[in-house]
Amino acid sequence: MSSHAAHPSYVKHQFDDALQQRTSAALGMWAFLVTEVMFFGGLFTGYMVYRFWYYPQWDAASRTLDVWLGAFNTFVLLTSSLTMAFAVDSAASGNNKALKRNILLTLLLGITFVGIKGIEYYTKWSHHLVPGPYFHWDASHYGDVGNEGAIQLFFVFYFVMTGLHAFHMLIGFGLLITLWIQAKLGKFCAEYYTPVEMIGLYWHFVDIVWVFLFPLLYLIDRT
Repeated sequence: MSSHAAHPSYVKHQFDDALQQRTSAALGMWAFLVTEVMFFGGLFTGYMVYRFWYYPQWDAASRTLDVWLGAFNTFVLLTSSLTMAFAVDSAASGNNKALKRNILLTLLLGITFVGIKGIEYYTKWSHHLVPGPYFHWDASHYGDVGNEGAIQLFFVFYFVMTGLHAFHMLIGFGLLITLWIQAKLGKFCAEYYTPVEMIGLYWHFVDIVWVFLFPLLYLIDRT
C-alpha cells in the first residue's frame, strides 16, 4: 500500500505530510509577496523622485487630501490586521466559531476601508482633481504653484497607487469569503489551517502597503 494512503484528507497527494505541505505553501506565498514588494517599491521610488523634482506642486496637491479620512482608514485597516491575526489563532486552536466571526469582522473592516476610499475618490472627482481633460486646479483655493501638468502627475500617482492597493483589497475580499465558506463547511481544524495562515500573510501585506502609502501621500511636510 502506498504511504500516501494513510494521509489525512487535507494533505494533497504530492506532499509527504502536512508539514511539507504547509512549508511549501509558505514558501510560495513569501515568494509572491517578494514580487509584490518589488512592484510597490518601484511605485514608491517613482513617487519620491517626482516629489523631489516637483516639490511645490506636489506639496500643494498632497494638501488637498483629507488627512483625517486617511488616518481613520489607517485605524480601520490596522484593526482588520488584528482581527485577521485572531482568525489565524482561532484556526490554530480549532475554534471554528471564532474563526468564522473573525473572518467576517476582517471582511467588514476591509469593506469599510474601501467605502471610505470611494468617498475620497468621489470628492476628488467632484472637485475636478481627477487627471484628464476635465482636470482643473483652482489656484484661488489651493494656491498658485504653476505647472498644472506636474500637479496632475501627483494625482496620477495617487490614483494608481491607491487604486492598485484597493484592487488588492478586492482580491482579499474574495479570499476571505472563500475562507469563510470553507470554515462554514468545517474544512479547517487545529491540524490543518494553512489556507487561513497564507491568506493572513497576504492580508497583512496589503495592510503594510497602506502603512507606507498613508504617510507618503498624506503626511509628508504637513504642519
